[in-house]
Amino acid sequence: MDFVSKNKPLKHYHWGESGSCEGWILVDESGLSVKLEKMPPHTSEQKHVHKISQQFFYILKGNAVFEIENDHLELKTNQGIHIPAGKEHKIMNDGEEDLELLLSSQPAIGNDRINKE
Repeated sequence: MDFVSKNKPLKHYHWGESGSCEGWILVDESGLSVKLEKMPPHTSEQKHVHKISQQFFYILKGNAVFEIENDHLELKTNQGIHIPAGKEHKIMNDGEEDLELLLSSQPAIGNDRINKE
């Protein structure tokens, strides 16, 4: 088995409206996906839902604001949150520094994302 890292991921990608957010796939199996993601200041993703996949977000650097259903929750470095399948959610970086996080999805998302915005 080979190791993976930010410098040696399975795949590197850009996402978000401006393409300024980045991700590094560390595990890519049908039953489990693990990604390292970076969001620059003042970026967010679309509110969405997964019907099958549950997710766990762990903040490595910066502060994240999550909108889950109609609630807002701020997570700081070294905090995490579990989002069960079926909960509408989005993550935002309203801060002035990059946000870095680990994102684990079980099972892997595949075609299980429905955008709500």
